[in-house]
Amino acid sequence: MNNIEAVKARRAIKHYDPNHRMTSGEERELLELALLSPTAFNIQNWRFVVVRDIEIRKQIRAVAWDQAQVTDASLLIVLCGNLEAWKQDPARYWRNAPQPVQDFLVPAIDQYYEGKPQVQRDEAMRSCGMAGQTLMLSAKAMGYDSCPMDGFDYDAVGKILKLPADHVISFMIAIGKKTQDSWPRPGQLSYDEVVIENGF
Repeated sequence: MNNIEAVKARRAIKHYDPNHRMTSGEERELLELALLSPTAFNIQNWRFVVVRDIEIRKQIRAVAWDQAQVTDASLLIVLCGNLEAWKQDPARYWRNAPQPVQDFLVPAIDQYYEGKPQVQRDEAMRSCGMAGQTLMLSAKAMGYDSCPMDGFDYDAVGKILKLPADHVISFMIAIGKKTQDSWPRPGQLSYDEVVIENGF
């Protein structure tokens, strides 16, 4: 399946085969594709918590409106943003770049984020969003389905996962083999309403 087909075919699927498990190779391939997602200044501030333990999944399901995909999907990935990635040895993000590029960009990272907690948080959310789309489209191309999720108690899930204070949860994605199709697309807005030329 090519990328255009994956975009058109991807839907939020709620019902999964609880007995199906992806191979370790498939999981690794999927997550390595997510690692290719873009981030500002290449700070790679996403962190992917792969929840394998069924007891932990049950705890998350209990604070996620009892949604079955939390426990039934092959994978449950909680996408988190490291709010301080920008200052954690930032030279490593550009170690393979030409020296003049390193000399310009590495100091610029600090200038962009220092003392700007809202920028740090916004960047983490944007980065996780792009990585999440990479995960969902890659899963579809591999023959799997997915469901992005924000219907859960963020604070409770953070406690369950022992989320560090300098991290934030963006959303979760369930990935696996569907047992039911989604309903038809419920109401797409028109091209003309959404696509705006040159400003409002």
